[in-house]
Amino acid sequence: MTMLDVRSVSRSFGGLQALSEVTFSVAKGEIVGVIGPNGAGKTTLFSALVGLIRPDRGTVTLDGRNLAGLKPHKVARLGMTKTFQNVALFAESSVLDNVLTAGLLHYGVDGARSEAFNCLDRVGLRGVAHKQAGHLSFPERARVELARALCTAPKVLLLDEVMAALNHVEMGEIMQLIRSLRDDGVTLLVVEHHMRAIMNVCDRIVVLNFGRLLADGTPEQVAGDPLVIEAYLGRSREAARR
Repeated sequence: MTMLDVRSVSRSFGGLQALSEVTFSVAKGEIVGVIGPNGAGKTTLFSALVGLIRPDRGTVTLDGRNLAGLKPHKVARLGMTKTFQNVALFAESSVLDNVLTAGLLHYGVDGARSEAFNCLDRVGLRGVAHKQAGHLSFPERARVELARALCTAPKVLLLDEVMAALNHVEMGEIMQLIRSLRDDGVTLLVVEHHMRAIMNVCDRIVVLNFGRLLADGTPEQVAGDPLVIEAYLGRSREAARR
C-alpha cells in the first residue's frame, strides 16, 4: 500500500531550480533514506512535502489525499510532519510543555499531556520532563524535537538529520528507535549524512543531485551505483558500509 506518492514535484527560487520533476513513492511502513550532496534539494523536498513551501508543479499525495495548497498544520493533522535540523524549542518552558504543544493538534490539554509523557518515554527523556528546555544538551534537544514530532501522531514522519552530533552509542539508540517506529506502523523518510546509519536503517534510498532524482533503490544498489559514487559517496561500496 502506497502511503506517500510524490509526482513530478518541481520548485525554483529565482533562477535556481531547487527541485526538478522529482518522482518517487513510499509504501506504508517503509523506511526510505534521502541522500545527496549539499544543495541537492533535500531540505526543499521535505519543506514541499509538509506544506512549508508550495511546489511550482507536481503533486504530493498522503494516504490517498492530495495535499495541494494545504498549510503545514493541516498536513500535520492529516498525518505527516517533520523534525527540523535547526532545533527551536521554547527555551524557558519545560521539556514536557514543549512536547505537549504538538499534542494539542489532536487532543485536549490533559490528553496532550499524557501523550507527551508517552513520547518522552519513547525517546528516553521522561526523566527530564520538568527540566527547562534551555538547559538541555544538543543531543537532548534533538530528542525533544523528535518527541514533539511523534506527539502529532504521524502516519509519515520526516526526520531531518536527527543523528547529527551524536556519538556512536546515541546513533545506535536512534536507529533502534526508528526501527521500532516502523514496527508500530509509522512510515519514515530520513535525511542523514551519516552513511553507515543510512545504509543500515533504511529499506530503500533515493538520491538527489542538483534537484533531480539520481537514483532510487536498495542501499546495496545505491551504494554500488557509479553515478551515486561520483556525485555523493566518492568511495567504494565497502567503504560506505564501514
